[in-house]
Amino acid sequence: MDKKDILKKVDHTLLGQTATWDDIRGILDDAMKYEAASACIPAAYVKQAAEYVAGKLPICTVIGFPNGYNTTAVKVFETKNAIENGADEIDYVINIGELKNGNYAYIEDEMEQIVKLCRDNNVLIKVIFENCYLEKDEIVKVAEIAKKVKPDFIKTSTGFGPSGATVEDVKLMKETVGDEVKVKAAGGIRDLETCLAMIEAGAERIGCSKSIEITEAYKKQLNK
Repeated sequence: MDKKDILKKVDHTLLGQTATWDDIRGILDDAMKYEAASACIPAAYVKQAAEYVAGKLPICTVIGFPNGYNTTAVKVFETKNAIENGADEIDYVINIGELKNGNYAYIEDEMEQIVKLCRDNNVLIKVIFENCYLEKDEIVKVAEIAKKVKPDFIKTSTGFGPSGATVEDVKLMKETVGDEVKVKAAGGIRDLETCLAMIEAGAERIGCSKSIEITEAYKKQLNK
């Protein structure tokens, strides 16, 4: 891969609660300059960001974030609103409590509703598991549901939990869905070595706030 190949896999991300428009605009400028896969930002900034980039960069936002315990109706409304405001990609968090309850029908129904809404509007959809709270069999179960429902991606983490992506979990998710669904690794990916390890494990998209530093490190490595 060259440095552009790395960035094409990266959602350049800023989801901090204190992010200002100046902060977001800086993320957008960097993501456009380095040709990232998207910029992942809070929903409140989607409309302004979409107008600012004017089609030069996909805008990604998060739904039911970061805890996932909003009702399905609220998540559907959030998704509709984000799409109306110009979002090109949606990352939503599953209801972790309902998964722990063994209510797999709830998980599947919610996923189907949000995936259909995104499909109907030609918007990319990613499902966030938040693996740090899940047992391995629970990760497999949600991945199996996703393999049936077919979102574009399943995603390891929000980055707001006590831990983020692991190579082990990325491999497990990819082994479960195969080629039916792609995997996004996010949370705690702050250096080139970790980024490359996630890609090697099967991640086809990376979510991180250190995208530029990782790209520059990769550029230096290529030029050695």
